[in-house]
Amino acid sequence: MDASTDIVQTDAGPVRGTVTDRYRLFQGIPYAATTGGEGRWRPPRPVPPWREPRDATRPCPICPQQPSSYAEVASLEEDCLFLNVTAARSATPAEPKPVMVWIHGDGAIGGGGFFDGRPLALAGDVVVVTVNYRLGIFGAFGHPGLEGSGTFGLQDQQAALRWVAGNAAAFGGDPGNVTVFGESYGGLSVSAHLIAPASAGLFHRAIVQSGFALMDLPAGAMFPGVPAVPWYGWRATAEVEALGASVASQLGCADPATALDCLRGLPVERLFAHAQPFQPYAFGNPVLPDDPGTALREGRFHRVPVLAGSTHDEHRLFVGLFRALAGQPVTTDQYPALLAEAFGEQAAQIQARYPLSAYPSAAVAWATVLTDRMWARSTFALHRLLAARVPVYAYEFADGRAPMYLPFPPDLPPGAFHAAEVPYLFPDDKFRSAATPEQRALSDQLLRTWAGFARTGDPGGPGLPAWPRFDGAQAVPYVQSLAPGGDGMGPVDYAAEHHLGFWEATGPSPGLG
Repeated sequence: MDASTDIVQTDAGPVRGTVTDRYRLFQGIPYAATTGGEGRWRPPRPVPPWREPRDATRPCPICPQQPSSYAEVASLEEDCLFLNVTAARSATPAEPKPVMVWIHGDGAIGGGGFFDGRPLALAGDVVVVTVNYRLGIFGAFGHPGLEGSGTFGLQDQQAALRWVAGNAAAFGGDPGNVTVFGESYGGLSVSAHLIAPASAGLFHRAIVQSGFALMDLPAGAMFPGVPAVPWYGWRATAEVEALGASVASQLGCADPATALDCLRGLPVERLFAHAQPFQPYAFGNPVLPDDPGTALREGRFHRVPVLAGSTHDEHRLFVGLFRALAGQPVTTDQYPALLAEAFGEQAAQIQARYPLSAYPSAAVAWATVLTDRMWARSTFALHRLLAARVPVYAYEFADGRAPMYLPFPPDLPPGAFHAAEVPYLFPDDKFRSAATPEQRALSDQLLRTWAGFARTGDPGGPGLPAWPRFDGAQAVPYVQSLAPGGDGMGPVDYAAEHHLGFWEATGPSPGLG
């Protein structure tokens, strides 16, 4: 590969990107054909080849999505299966670089082009690939008789990984050293790839950031009035298909014989009103044969090293956003009722462990309960299950003053909120202007740590703090705290910090089996 040229030959045709003295950037490379028309709710298909160099110097369209309260982005474009490649330019010829494939989070909004891979590529001398995939009703819709029900977004990601296997070398990457990493819904997706049969061999390391593969949802935990669900990120195929049949009827496509043709003929905007219920991936099908909890517990996952963790104050984001949206802030008077709705007869016991007197506000108390019960408990369980068979390096992102870009209730400091670490790994001008020198230094350290794990399967290395493996058999398994300052990276007793012994004593959670 000639790192000085702006043209690279892919297996479908040549692309022309942007070349500087430090990096090469290629944007909007199609890895699959359009998903519009007959392609809607079908597995990704090969992109038609081209002969002349295709412009890859501009961002690509994002997949269909509506603006939300926290992201003013929108798209009606179904020809959206594009990816972006950023490669550091080495001063001298070198061995092929590790490849890091980023799966963005949320599940309803977003796109690969929102994440600038240049800082990571330059800090770690790696190739960074960011991916679009189908979201919401376009990515996880199901219907009786529809092949692939509930798994189209996941199949898109697999197609992108296959593209990486076939094309990484052309960009200076090593197709034999691919790390797939993602946060939130992207972390859930990485967990899915760990157990999906067709993902075997497409990646060699995995990073799960605030994924929720084993997490259940107590009543009222995510949004006021929402009932408890045993799986937050998954749904049985039969349930997805029943939901899809109901939606088809509401959209005037009730006849089973013609429903799918009818639905494929509807404009994108007609489907948005029904998008939210279709975020969970479906299991019990060829893409995800088993429910993921069972597969993980029984060790049916791919044998690759894993870096995984969560943030210290995961659920503050959801309490701050969703309860504010509902116009139902958490008050002192409401706190006992919220606990009762979520935990029934155990509410008094939980309130005694998390008394209002121990927190600056009822909102902080409620968010702490849910962070510990939902996020920390399931994250720690995932560490234990994976560590029984593969190397696992566990972390907790703990910068309690991480830059927050959304309005938050005055009685709820964001802390180390859900997704707080993402700008540290994809730092942009907004982050750099808001961050302190210590936070910018932490960002630099995390970039080198993530890239080091991609290179060797171990996040420790020259110039970085030691990071022992997580060993679930130890009384205090090693979890690395990630925070600014000279002593910000080091061990933390994660189980004690999040009262996991207490939560285990309350009984099994549905998501953990």
